[in-house]
Parts: sequence; structure tokens; C-alpha cells
Amino acid sequence: MAHIIIKPGWHIPERLVTPEHAVLDRRRFLKQMGFTGGALAALAGGGALANAAKKGYPYPRNMVFSPPGKLSDERTAATYNNFYEFSTTKDRVHELVGPFVVSPWSIEIGGLVEKPMKIDVAELIDTMPMEERVYRFRCVEAWAMVVPWTGFPLKKLIEKVQPKPEAKFVKFQTAFRPNQMPGTARLRSYPWPYTEGLRMDEAMNDLTLVTTGIFGKPLPKQHGAPIRIVVPWKYGYKSIKSVDKIEFVATQPKTLWETLAPDEYPFESNVDPRVPHPRWSQATERMIDSGDRVRTQLYNGYGDYVAKLYQKR
Repeated sequence: MAHIIIKPGWHIPERLVTPEHAVLDRRRFLKQMGFTGGALAALAGGGALANAAKKGYPYPRNMVFSPPGKLSDERTAATYNNFYEFSTTKDRVHELVGPFVVSPWSIEIGGLVEKPMKIDVAELIDTMPMEERVYRFRCVEAWAMVVPWTGFPLKKLIEKVQPKPEAKFVKFQTAFRPNQMPGTARLRSYPWPYTEGLRMDEAMNDLTLVTTGIFGKPLPKQHGAPIRIVVPWKYGYKSIKSVDKIEFVATQPKTLWETLAPDEYPFESNVDPRVPHPRWSQATERMIDSGDRVRTQLYNGYGDYVAKLYQKR
């Protein structure tokens, strides 16, 4: 019987995860995954992104976001993915992403901003303050992992485009390429492309990360290469993958999951163990590598950073 573990704040029990030296042991990871040098470049995105691995990864870790304990198993994280554009079966996504072209890749940023832009991901990596942060990641399906993401605070990008005063929300969009994403053909009733959104104050929070890497190297395609958003105090579907468009808007944007099932996937979607999903409890979560079940924390343990955003006025 799995033990219930109750620890506050950043604590991550060592038995839940693999040794830290495995995080940067690339050769070991490749052997486990069955990849060689050329396959790694394809998995990481190829082209400019593959070159970025030689230029900067792994980036320095921000020790403010380096909690006690160690990390979830890298191989498990790379083969247990929700990415419905490819498959609804988690352990098949990494097998189906090969044809997905992620380099070169540009992001269009517009809407209610003074300085709209279209910028290449490689340029962002070169010009932004890149760092590594260890975050908890909590899926709405009640599974979780602890991984090191590489990226930069979203607020740094927001500052560049200078939102207008009437911009109250940020809308994100995933690339939609049916010829490269076989899952979209099987889910024709879904309102593709995948969209998500944040309030402006949530987007500007220090925790919200524009993410280009994981485990010290560029994002694999199944993790949302070449660029995604990570919002660690919200359920995982808010951390949108493979972003190609960001738009600043005045009203709350429609999102894919809220459109499909608003009672199950509301816009806010903060991690809250007191509020069950209509079909299961959110009081505990299963660590994907160890299988241990631990108690879920309010805001996924990030209340010191975000609780003030949700105080009643």
C-alpha cells in the first residue's frame, strides 16, 4: 500500500525520484531511449534548436527554484505525455512526433500591444535571460512530476511588446498542422487549434515561464518543442505546448478544454485539492515514476507566489 506523504512547501521526497546525476547524463538517457546523435537532433527539433544545445544548454539553475530533493525520472517524463494533437494515448505520443517540424519556428505576438512582433525561437533563446528552474507539474488527471525546465519569465517578453491598458488577458495558440499531427484527424470535433489563456496578472507573475528546454537540453517534441508556457500553480493543460501565436485581448479568451467541458476544465484551473474534478478526487496525486501517491497542495505548493492573485476584493 502506497504511503501518504505530507510535506509543506518545496519539499520533494528523495525516494520519489532518480539521482540528480542522471539529469545531465545525456548518453545514459539516449541509450535508454534508443536514440543516437542524429535521432537526438530530430527529437530536440533539429536546426537552430539542436545547435542551441551546444551553445547554451544546460543553462544556470535559479537556486530560488531549486527545492530540496531530486527530480523525476527523465525517461518516464519523456514517454508519458498528454498531447492530443498526436495521440490520446500517453505512451504513444513520443512515437508519433517524428514528422513534426519544429525548426525553424517563429511566434507571432500581437493584439492589444504597442509593439507587435514576429520572432524566431532561436533569437529569443539568444536574447532572453535563460535559466533553469525546478518546478512541480500537476496534471488535472491527478498525476504529477518534478522536472527542471529551461526558459525565461513570460513577463520579460510581455515587457518587450508593451501591452495597451485595455489588454486584460493573454491568449496562446498551439500550431495546427494536420498533416504532421495525426491526432487532430481522429478528434475532428475538437475546436482546433489548441488555445489557452491567462489573466494579465497571472501572465506577469514571476513563476510563469516561457519554456524551451527540459532536463538541461532543448524540449523534445512530445514536451511541446520548440516553445511552450509553464504555469506551475495551475493544472497542466494550462501549460500550452508548441506555441506559435500569442495575442493580447480585452476579454477572457475561449480555450479548447473549457469550450469542450466547462464544468471539468474551467478557465482559472488552479490546483486545489479541496475541489474535486467531477469524475475524480484532486486530494492526492500519483508520481509518474515511483507510483507513490502524495497529498496535493493548494496552488501546487506555490501559494506564497500566487495566493494574493485570488484574494477576494
